[in-house]
Amino acid sequence: MKNVVFLLGVLLLSGCEKDGPLDADQGSLSQSLAAIQSSVTNLPLESLDPAERDRILFIREEEKLAYDVYQTLFDRYGVKIFQNIPNSELSHMEAMLSIIKKYQLIDPMDTHPRGVFTDPVLQSLYNALVSQGQVSLLAAYQVGAKIEELDIYDLNKSIAVTNNQDVKLVYDFLNKGSRNHLRSFYKNLSNAGGTYVPVYISLAEFTAIVTTPTEKM
Repeated sequence: MKNVVFLLGVLLLSGCEKDGPLDADQGSLSQSLAAIQSSVTNLPLESLDPAERDRILFIREEEKLAYDVYQTLFDRYGVKIFQNIPNSELSHMEAMLSIIKKYQLIDPMDTHPRGVFTDPVLQSLYNALVSQGQVSLLAAYQVGAKIEELDIYDLNKSIAVTNNQDVKLVYDFLNKGSRNHLRSFYKNLSNAGGTYVPVYISLAEFTAIVTTPTEKM
């Protein structure tokens, strides 16, 4: 796991937080999820090799990590972005669950409460991210940006190891959402006077995302 690298800008001034655009309102998000789930059902059942299986289970739980961290940071700061984006993370988790059910895999989330993970790497990462995000609202925005670029990095890796149409469809859905979330966190961070250097994806990819408009889900 790479070390977290954050460059802090000027101190956050009270009341300067603004939400960046989110990927969709709840109604359109629900419609998008329903369309994805329908497509997963209708596309053919294909074979999964161990690498594909492992990536599916990892991504399912990584989406839970994002949801859990954002819920915890909302409890700490009460700002809108940490309330709105978890709605999208729930749709991501549900999309991955449709793949898990279709291929009759064992769901790694099971009934785990907030902050509890099957994967020890994700457990350690959750603990570290929550700790970092508790420092200040500026740091919390940086944590949000880090989570989303990590999601993009891992989704790109996952797409590269599968040929299954249904799995790729879901990964693409998640990737688009993560790019939109990264745009939102970066906008809030910039409005607050902070800066961010990507840890997982290249600077070129990061810049291409945050300087382009929100994608329609």
